[in-house]
Amino acid sequence: MSNSSYGAISNDEGKSPSDGLPLLLKKEDSDKSAAEDRGTFLHIIIYAIINVIIAVPGLIGYASVIFNHPSFQPHMAELAKLVIFSSFVHQLAFTLFSSLSFAIGTVQDAGLIFLSAMANTIANEIINDGGTIEEVISTTLVVLPLGTAALGLVLMLLGKFRLLDIVSYLPMPVIGGYLAFIGYFCLEAGVALCIGKSMTTISDWAYLLEPRLLLLATPGLLAALILTIISRKAKNDAVLPTAMVAIPTLFYLVLYFCSVTLDEARDSGWIGEETPPVAPKELIHLVDFNLVHWSMIKKCMGTWVGMLFVVAFASCLDIAAVSIDMGKPLDTNKEMVTVGASNFMSGLLFGFTGSYIFSQTIFTYRTGCHSRLVGVFIMAAYLFVCVSPINILSVAPLFFLGSTLIFIGYDLLWEWLVDIREKLFLMEYLVLLTTFIAIQIIGMDFGIIFGVVVAVIDHVASTTRISSLQRVMKRSRAVWSNDHWQLLQLHGYHPSNPKIVTLELSGPVFFGSSQKVMDEIMDEIGLSVSEDEVKKMSMASPHTSTHISGLRRNNSFPKSRRVQVKPKVMMPRYVVIDISEMHLLDASAATSCFGQLAKLCEKRGIFLFAAGVLPRVECMLRSHEVSLKFEEEVEWKQSILLNEDKQNGKLILFETLFEALEFSERLLIQSKSRHVHENLMRSQLNSHLIDSDSSHHKLTYIFTNILREELSEDEKSLIDGIGPYYEETTFRGGEPIFQKDTHPDAFYIVLKGAVAVPRDRKRSEKIASPKVLSSSNLMELSLSSSNLMAIGDDDTSSSLISSFHNVGGIFGYCDFLLKRQRTFHAYASGNATVVARFTSQSLETMKRDDWPLYVIVQNLLLQASLMDLANCTCHN
Repeated sequence: MSNSSYGAISNDEGKSPSDGLPLLLKKEDSDKSAAEDRGTFLHIIIYAIINVIIAVPGLIGYASVIFNHPSFQPHMAELAKLVIFSSFVHQLAFTLFSSLSFAIGTVQDAGLIFLSAMANTIANEIINDGGTIEEVISTTLVVLPLGTAALGLVLMLLGKFRLLDIVSYLPMPVIGGYLAFIGYFCLEAGVALCIGKSMTTISDWAYLLEPRLLLLATPGLLAALILTIISRKAKNDAVLPTAMVAIPTLFYLVLYFCSVTLDEARDSGWIGEETPPVAPKELIHLVDFNLVHWSMIKKCMGTWVGMLFVVAFASCLDIAAVSIDMGKPLDTNKEMVTVGASNFMSGLLFGFTGSYIFSQTIFTYRTGCHSRLVGVFIMAAYLFVCVSPINILSVAPLFFLGSTLIFIGYDLLWEWLVDIREKLFLMEYLVLLTTFIAIQIIGMDFGIIFGVVVAVIDHVASTTRISSLQRVMKRSRAVWSNDHWQLLQLHGYHPSNPKIVTLELSGPVFFGSSQKVMDEIMDEIGLSVSEDEVKKMSMASPHTSTHISGLRRNNSFPKSRRVQVKPKVMMPRYVVIDISEMHLLDASAATSCFGQLAKLCEKRGIFLFAAGVLPRVECMLRSHEVSLKFEEEVEWKQSILLNEDKQNGKLILFETLFEALEFSERLLIQSKSRHVHENLMRSQLNSHLIDSDSSHHKLTYIFTNILREELSEDEKSLIDGIGPYYEETTFRGGEPIFQKDTHPDAFYIVLKGAVAVPRDRKRSEKIASPKVLSSSNLMELSLSSSNLMAIGDDDTSSSLISSFHNVGGIFGYCDFLLKRQRTFHAYASGNATVVARFTSQSLETMKRDDWPLYVIVQNLLLQASLMDLANCTCHN
């Protein structure tokens, strides 16, 4: 358990909050009196001292990280006390404002590198311009606190207005790479503290080649390793502070038994140089506003922005980790206001960035001492260290102070380079490593920006692999005569040479994935491209990198292009692409994929249809002239029924998949029947079950054509007697037939017109146009805008209509048979939609009075269920 925020990820895995804690409360909820005992004055003092023992050495190490430039070394004693005083201010804010009475807050590791970078920038700029060390210190101790105060103010605003989602835009692997770099930086700073040398570059590790310096660093490296093992393996949280006390104690015992004085140890480099006592007033005299270079604020602004994101992100992790360990929800935005207030107060008092310290907050929580007095005593200890004339750097072993930093470095490096590997995908882990290395090479600001860029590129590359295409076996819900059905079976849906092919396309399609999608579609339908077509079509869009233009740049048409086509794939006549799950289409993909595909299909006599188009996708296709304008498309659909050979090189859009399939089936039947009974068949096709003498004759026709060979002649005659068992109901356009979540008292068969089933939406909105066109039979459907689930601005779900049921369509039977509430809405379309309504009472009467007819009706429902199951419909 270290004085840092990285514990938010590890969360003491595998360890119960109170396992093996003889000093701590094990069942805090079960024994109130025990919890009260843990809150006694003695326990409060003990646990406050433990927190101080853990924190102070690390804070001194943090000071050496922030002020690692040689210009600050003469004043390190004062600067170290200033960091401790800043922690006093943070603890004061958490004690006053936090909703957690046991909250511990100090200067935090997440902002260290940014503070160090700003301090080094200021020092280098001023020294290079011929300035003095006093100017460097004054400017640094004004700019850094101002940045801290500004950061605190922004965090308060983010929390107050609940805007912390902004922080999530910084990818977690990039944050991980930065935290891993903090680990490396702490390791480097810790070793530098052990050997008394400044280490700022990788080449500085060469110091360890000197035997004397290696000897000075070895105890610190080993002590940090021991602390790391204890923090990860020990089940008793009191072991770590005990070890931190034992290490310097053991050092002094060795000096005593070896008769080595402190001066001799100091001369050998084991203890820091002796310096005059630092009085509190000397901290105030560090800043001379007349020496401040205010222009440095502008030069540090970019680094400050990065610090804002990282500190906010790390604080969110800390708050979440505390919440998880407590088993109670915390209001992240409210707690962030507290973090912002602590930074604002710290900045105004010449302090530095800080936050909740997850490890120490949880340690205090587990003790059962849920009293703000713990924070008060911690503040008293910090204040004592600040006003004490004793310079800790002059009496404490340097390897011990360095080991606290190395310990943090070990833990961060292990956490974010080793443990995290099991929690990230490979590419995310590579982004993390890339960020870590980039910060080393090109600096922190540009390294993080580079990491974000790599993460964005990885996201784009990953998204291109999300889109998928598959060939499915589906057919429309239209009820055809037996002759037409056999024709569709023989030609339209032939197993080896179907004239109607259905493809399902899901996922986003954009410039990065359009080539792959086009390749897959062409392979599925057996479409090959000649070299002349490649050259001609690539020249049509010179500014777009596409599948076609990519081939053109090779200056030769690859032979493999033709052998990529799947063997034995015959080109169909009608291709229907279900794009209801394609939620994203950009301009490049619209033209380079679907636009070119439509032109290729036209040249080969293939009709290309798309169904279930989202409004935004439809807008993209129509605006780039990949599809016709709506009015032109309606006119084309009407004319194509009179002239089947009329091609236009466009992608034709349909509201639903079953509309597109029925339209394809109509065209195929029309084409195949033209040679024999052209006029008769066209008349039958256009009437489509509407010219029967009466409604029950129409119903007889529907039953006969759905069940087909399963009915004997006697059974067909039985159907003529179905009239008494159903009610014929007429609905106006847009009138609801039934509503979702109502009692299922009947199932329905469409006798005239059509029935629309809208998509189920989470919220209702008025639709822009009250008219929707059923493209399969070219019927204008007047839908009630007050009842339909309309299209929202986000367009994240599919289009307005889920499906249409035309004449012969059976709907509402699943809910009816299962006796569950309706799972969808159904609306009449057209001015006079007629449906046959079969109620449970009428079926019971049929079952009692006409059992053979009842069996036929059950077979009808079974056949309808099988058709829906084959088409993978889900709303029935």
